[in-house]
Amino acid sequence: MPGKTISEKILSAKSGRDARAGDVVVCRVDCALGTDGSTPMAIDYFEAMGGQHVHDPQRIVFALDHYAPAPSRSTAQLHQRMREFAARHGITLWDVGEGIGHQLIVETGRASPGSLVVGADSHAVTYGALNSFATGIGSSDLAAILMCGRIWLRVPESIRVMLTGQLAPNVYPKDIALVLAKQLGADGAAYQALEFAGPGVSTLDLDDRLVIANFAVEMGAKNGIFPASASQVAPVLPDPDAHYTREITLDLSTLAPQLALPHQVDLVTTIGEAAGTPVQMVYLGTCTGGRVRDFHQALSVLKAGGGPAAGVQLVVTPASRMVLETLARDGTLADFISMGAIIGTPGCGSCCGTCGAIPGDSVNVISTANRNFKGRMGNSTAAIYLASPASCAAAAVRGVIADPREVAS
Repeated sequence: MPGKTISEKILSAKSGRDARAGDVVVCRVDCALGTDGSTPMAIDYFEAMGGQHVHDPQRIVFALDHYAPAPSRSTAQLHQRMREFAARHGITLWDVGEGIGHQLIVETGRASPGSLVVGADSHAVTYGALNSFATGIGSSDLAAILMCGRIWLRVPESIRVMLTGQLAPNVYPKDIALVLAKQLGADGAAYQALEFAGPGVSTLDLDDRLVIANFAVEMGAKNGIFPASASQVAPVLPDPDAHYTREITLDLSTLAPQLALPHQVDLVTTIGEAAGTPVQMVYLGTCTGGRVRDFHQALSVLKAGGGPAAGVQLVVTPASRMVLETLARDGTLADFISMGAIIGTPGCGSCCGTCGAIPGDSVNVISTANRNFKGRMGNSTAAIYLASPASCAAAAVRGVIADPREVAS
């Protein structure tokens, strides 16, 4: 019998059985996240199933991040219901302004090598950057975890993604993610794990890996998982003879800045192919592009180009309060403000169109986010392009889509 992939090893450990791809297992969850977009329904399920006590509240966290701050009275009531439920059961709750739950999971150390971390939000795959099995779940699954601390999963088959080489200047992990989306398609990895390997992995630090793991779900993947970095303890590694359904090799040194065109995340081209397309709104933020380094990369290009062009609305939304505080301390926030940027409350902001700055009719938006389907940012007439922070900043400077290598040179 062949050896095991990283995902097979983790789910074997969490289920207490010899789990292989295709097996259905019941696993103990190390941490589960509920957001204000999913927890109210999970509470409904919990109560409908007769739930009285949360099985292990120390393994549950709630985040008020999708509607932050609450845009309506009804949303404020849902927030209050979550606060009351969390207080009653001893659950940690990250309130409005603390940031995106995915970012906070990472900042607070709730994901680690070999752990099983789930979230009632599809971008819970982000934590796979930390060598954990991380995946999104539904509200009913979250309710079951509240009651018993366990979840059933089908062990995914794995696609091995071999990374070689090193990114050139002004080419970033978002460009890696977009190239993979183009190669695999929006459902090319359906219910499979993307397992990253190869010498190129060592050139990517945690922030880089978070971007790529976050994007795994945009290819239909159940999870995206990296080997542990040198600084992490108790790493989970694949066996040398592990079985993979396919292998993709990507030479990072050959990549150019990429762009996802409206309205499909896998409709990807090099940024040069779309150069000159007018842009009226630039969005910097989200669980894909809202960390300190992302804003530093964007600001570097903005400064090199002399700031945003007239008529471009620049929106900046830090992924967490910690990110916001860091930007305030190092002067980055002041620089953005001096450029006329709108500064949003730490959280999901405009990404899913539930709060924050909503684009106007027929506006072209370039964003560091992970999705660009019609209506994603709250206006179905807007067109959303996806790119790296540097590429978004280049568009802000020129007022049209532009190659960051040209603006930053």
